[in-house]
Amino acid sequence: MKKLILSTIAIFGLLIFTSCEDSVGPNVNTNEDSPALTSHQGGESFVLREENADENLMTLKWEEPDFGFAAAITYFIEIDPDGSDFENAATLVETNRDSVTLTVGEVNTRLIAAGVPSGVESEVNMRIRAHVNDDVEDRISETFMFAFTPYTVVIEFPEIYVPGGYQSSSGYTADWSPADAPPLTSFEDNDQYEGYVYFANGGAEYKFTAERNWNDGDWGGSDGSLDPGGSNLVINEAGYYKIDVDLNNLTFTTLKTDWGMIGAATPVGWEPEQDLQMTYNQAEKVWTVTTDLTAGEFKFRANNTWDDIDYGDDGGNGTLEQGGANISVDEAGNYTVILDLSTVPYSYSLEVN
Repeated sequence: MKKLILSTIAIFGLLIFTSCEDSVGPNVNTNEDSPALTSHQGGESFVLREENADENLMTLKWEEPDFGFAAAITYFIEIDPDGSDFENAATLVETNRDSVTLTVGEVNTRLIAAGVPSGVESEVNMRIRAHVNDDVEDRISETFMFAFTPYTVVIEFPEIYVPGGYQSSSGYTADWSPADAPPLTSFEDNDQYEGYVYFANGGAEYKFTAERNWNDGDWGGSDGSLDPGGSNLVINEAGYYKIDVDLNNLTFTTLKTDWGMIGAATPVGWEPEQDLQMTYNQAEKVWTVTTDLTAGEFKFRANNTWDDIDYGDDGGNGTLEQGGANISVDEAGNYTVILDLSTVPYSYSLEVN
């Protein structure tokens, strides 16, 4: 599948890579049945710089866990980028050995892809998960933690595309044209894709393609299941949809979304009957609202509920993370707020009127 090159401004590209002696609290594993880390017990701080991307950052070693029988073990070094107790864990590296050497560039790329902000120090929890097969319970190390200051990089994300009969009426140029179709992105490079697509009319048909053409494979189907070359998919109701595709299991989901703002900075506060509603601009492919804001915090939320999707900004850098930190408004005033879910990373802006 075609790669999307995501360019960002490398403000911190000249940061010097250092290993600081300041400890942020080592955590030593004492569970004999789990992979026990024997090097770099945690507690170190690292500032990364782009010019040292090919240099070794650290070597992690661990003791093989006891499964009670001889087993071929796959180890996953996992990171918890958003403090979700590894509910949204990202894989830093996968290996069949009991040690791994990581370069500055490898660590930096995985941190940025997982949503760790660049240019600021972030404490990142890590763990080792030992996996044999789906019938055997994984062995998981105790959590250890490092502090990282990543630099901004060019990241390549895999994409698939959503051509269909809806395109011309929905602002995506020509119908059934993969070249003009909106993309879905795999942020973890794991054949799981997500993205947002606007359908101006109900009953519209569409498919997924591997490339921006019909020659390299497509998927259709029905009822949440996909088949290579399958029948056209149908959106029953017009609207702005979040689409998730899992090509590992050949499944997909669609969620109709309407977007609004919630929080003390908005006129509706944190417990409204209805969020401050935003309007979709088909030409610009963004959601907007012009409103008075007070000094305070807010988030973006879909469908007036915390049960679907909410976005915040962990790094205070204008990019959005699902479930991220509250967004701050420093000064009261009249603002035009723009929410852009059409490109990655998802982003927003506050423009003073």
